Amino acid sequence: MLRAFSPRFAARTVTWRSRSIYIAVVAFWLFALFGAWRFSGIWAWSAGLMYVVYDTLLLVHVARKTTYLLAPAPAGAGSAVGETSLAVVIAARNEAGALPGTVERLLQQEDAADEVVIVDDGSTDGTAEVLAGRYAMAPDAAGQWRSATHPALRLLRVGAGGKARALNVGLGATRSEVVLTVDADTELGPGAVRAMRRAFAADRSLVAACGVLTPRCAGGAMAALFQWFQTYEYVRAFISRLAWMRSGCLLLVSGAFAGFRREALLLVGGFDEDCLVEDYEVIHRLHRYAHERGADWRVEVVGEARATTDAPGSLLGFLRQRRRWFGGFLQTQYWNRDMTASARFGTLGTVMLPIKALDTMQPVYGLTAFVLLVWFGATGQLRVFLPVAVVIGVKIVIDLLFYLWWVRLYARWLGEALTGHRLMMAALAALAEPFSFQLLRHSGAVWGWHAFLTRSGSWGHAGPTGSPPAVRMPPRPA
Repeated sequence: MLRAFSPRFAARTVTWRSRSIYIAVVAFWLFALFGAWRFSGIWAWSAGLMYVVYDTLLLVHVARKTTYLLAPAPAGAGSAVGETSLAVVIAARNEAGALPGTVERLLQQEDAADEVVIVDDGSTDGTAEVLAGRYAMAPDAAGQWRSATHPALRLLRVGAGGKARALNVGLGATRSEVVLTVDADTELGPGAVRAMRRAFAADRSLVAACGVLTPRCAGGAMAALFQWFQTYEYVRAFISRLAWMRSGCLLLVSGAFAGFRREALLLVGGFDEDCLVEDYEVIHRLHRYAHERGADWRVEVVGEARATTDAPGSLLGFLRQRRRWFGGFLQTQYWNRDMTASARFGTLGTVMLPIKALDTMQPVYGLTAFVLLVWFGATGQLRVFLPVAVVIGVKIVIDLLFYLWWVRLYARWLGEALTGHRLMMAALAALAEPFSFQLLRHSGAVWGWHAFLTRSGSWGHAGPTGSPPAVRMPPRPA
């Protein structure tokens, strides 16, 4: 089915309208780079001006689409609705330390999952043995390890083949209507499963959803610094997803904690095993199928479903993560370039994907603007440097106001307390980010360009970058 519905295999016609957007994004960057030597005054910093204008317009859009959070919640919100079967699939490679805590949180859920399937993707650290000992697991006739103490819990052991392939194995071993994918280092909040089950039961058109994640970094002072920045990055990211959900074109659900209607996921071919970001890519196929076949399918953020997930707490770990994320983003954008600027795909085609086309070069614009700023300052070009410094100062103030506003909306959305300390820490992060964390994000993304162009990358903490061995789908449980 993947070959039938993925443009990677069944190529679609790419119009000149679509091509022209990508060409223009690169052409404007080259123009801005050339202008640094040919233009005078602030126009010599055209790359930075383009970056500032584009980023500010995005902030305005997100703010416009999320102010509804200030209104009182509708009557009856959160009431019990329907019932639907739900499975959790965890792909794990060398997660002996983190996985037991993740499983324990799942088993302690107020509304327990009907199935919990763990796929051990060729671990070499005793992941499977730790689980087998902890939950009294033994293999059955079909080769699946079942728990004697928790009937819903199963373990499948497969050869190392990558996260997407492990998820597909788990998907094939379940029969529930809804499947949650949970990373081995993601711990769900107490009502997370119930919130997801309720969301899918209430809306039959919902085919994919993500919960709200909070990052957690282990380690010393460096890890604490990365957690500080990433905490507010995640706040902005989920507020942004809410805005695009309200626009009807949400493209990203985090695979660390996501839900899918199993029938729809199987219909479009499951997860793509050759993509660096299988969670992002599959949403494109779901949208594509819905528009091409006239299906009434929706993708949402479920604010009541919350979880904490491990995030990189070191410089190299962070850069590697962003390399994979951005490389996978470029893969997906390239495969689906025919949808860009196409009215056939509604707002997704005419608004969201053109914006994503601009995003392919945004980190390059950002780093170019920074390098030019340093160069203008180092060479004493004050007629350029001083007005640019004013623009940057105004931009920092604008970002600060937006970020504080979003922290307020985020707290209201999730029903959390908004303290003065929280606002102060958010303000400090917003002020420090432009010349620190933001540059790291852009650097990781540019490294992602290298991963995309060289077709390199892997999932998890460490893993093969070549073609993995074949993995057979296990039989359905009786």
